[in-house]
This record gives sequence, C-alpha cells and structure tokens, in this order.
Amino acid sequence: MTSQLLQDFPEISHLTREDLEDVLSDPVYFQAIFHSLRQVRDLYTSQTELGLANEHIAQNNVALQQRLYDLRSETKEAFDEAKRLEARWKELEKEQREVYQRFTPQFLMMRLRHSTTAQDDASEAIASAFVQRDSSRGTDTGPTRPGQDVDDFIREFKESRKTYHKRALWGEKWANNQVMWREN
Repeated sequence: MTSQLLQDFPEISHLTREDLEDVLSDPVYFQAIFHSLRQVRDLYTSQTELGLANEHIAQNNVALQQRLYDLRSETKEAFDEAKRLEARWKELEKEQREVYQRFTPQFLMMRLRHSTTAQDDASEAIASAFVQRDSSRGTDTGPTRPGQDVDDFIREFKESRKTYHKRALWGEKWANNQVMWREN
C-alpha cells in the first residue's frame, strides 16, 4: 500500500515514515503537504481557470442584458401588434362576408322578387289613383287641356308597367336557369 501511495504521489516519496505520521497528526503540516501535491495544484489551477471563464461569461451576459431586455420588449410589442391586426383582420373578414352576402345570387333573386312585387303594387296604385281622381271629378276636366290627364296617366302607367314586366321577365329567366352569375 505504501508503494502504491508513493507511485500516485511521488512528491511525498522523500518523506520518512515519521514525517508521514506527523502529516497525519498535524493538520497544518497536512495542509502544507496536501497543497504542494501536483494533482491538487492542477485542480486549483483548473478551478481558477473555470472561475475566470465563468466570470468572463457573466460579464458578457451582463453586457448583453440590456439588449436582451430591449429585444424582449420589441418582441412583445410586435406580438401585441400582430394580435391586434389579427383581431382587425377577423373584423374585416366579417364585414366583407356581410357585404358580399348582399351580392349572392340568392339575395339578388330575393331583391328582384321584392322589387317586382313593389313595382306591380306601384303601377296598380297609379291606376287606382287615376280612376279615383277621374271618378271624383266627374266629367268636368277643369282648366287643363282635355285628355292631358289621360296622356300623363298613360305615359306614367306605361313606364311603370314596362319596368314591372322587365323585372318579371328577368325573374322568369332566372327561375328557368337562363341567367348565369359570374363569381368574380
């Protein structure tokens, strides 16, 4: 065992048995011998080098700290802006769907049917108003030229019915699949 100890620690090979016993009994002497060993010196040198390397890394980290905080802040602002824009995008898509809904073939067909009915009602109202006005006047046409009311009525009623029949014709063509809608 002693020979193995001397092989592992050649620095103590010159010590006598009594010196070795003194090393074991005196803590100060032990520390002096212990710190003179090559392995211990190498260990302390490595530890010092690692400590200096860690200190250098820490200094670099501290130097980069403010830039990191700035980048973190910029990233958060960019993320918040992206979220805001994403929410706005969804709002715009909804608005767009609502606007486009008014131009779908089904919606346009419904509007055509409603306007055809409204036009029919309007032309009937023109005719009813003329008949009631004429019946309330009797045969007296008043100060206007005879036939002028009739001419005005015919012109107005004819235009109203013409619009009605155009709309009815388009509705009929649509119902018979003779109207093609482009989706672009």
